[in-house]
Amino acid sequence: MTREEILNATSMPLASPSYPKGPFRFFNREYLLIHYETDPDMLRALLPEPLEPDGNDVFFEWMKMPDSTGFGDYEESGCGISALYNGIPCNYSVMMYLDDESPTTGGREIWGFPKKFGLPRLKTIHETLTGSLYYDDERVALGTMVYKQKALDPAEVISGMKKLNVNLKWIPDVDGSPKIAQLVGYHLEDIDLKFAYTGAARLHLVPHVNCRLADLPVRKIHHGMHLCADLTLPYGRVLHDYLAEPK
Repeated sequence: MTREEILNATSMPLASPSYPKGPFRFFNREYLLIHYETDPDMLRALLPEPLEPDGNDVFFEWMKMPDSTGFGDYEESGCGISALYNGIPCNYSVMMYLDDESPTTGGREIWGFPKKFGLPRLKTIHETLTGSLYYDDERVALGTMVYKQKALDPAEVISGMKKLNVNLKWIPDVDGSPKIAQLVGYHLEDIDLKFAYTGAARLHLVPHVNCRLADLPVRKIHHGMHLCADLTLPYGRVLHDYLAEPK
């Protein structure tokens, strides 16, 4: 294997790469989003500076991705915080759990998505849109929403989907010290919204030491959202480099 071959690789292991080069296109990506208020002190503790809280709002999401270039067919669940970056509204990803190695590895290595292995499932059971998440054989989250009762304005939904998204990317060096410590930003692109509904929703989180979703407890449910869209996940950009700051 030559130096040129090594530098042109897409991902580890080089003998059998986990994922190809992006950007990545998702078809019929289905969401269940539950927006709620949480404890402000816990929110602040999980939100890295220089990001600031935008209220006490958290969103919990399930995503079913049946057809994505490079990553295939998988499901994902996790939570994020409504925040501000230099006064710009953004969504900060706190924890994500999914059932496929390729997007787990790619998400962490490229964009810094906070991904771990879990078993999320999103399905419709009679008149209820139902999301569940299992970690180490234990159910740690259950979300439910009424099924397609109130349609949303497509233009407003697409505008919200184009909001700045932010991850904290942290990768150690060979001695365990930080090699990369960055806030990474990206925007979803080429969004083709298939449908969007809102309605009443409920969310139950179970405390677990290795799946700490319940560390952002549910204080008040705002609403649920049920979406389906084709979209593109492009590469991101560095918003803030912690290692470049003066000590």
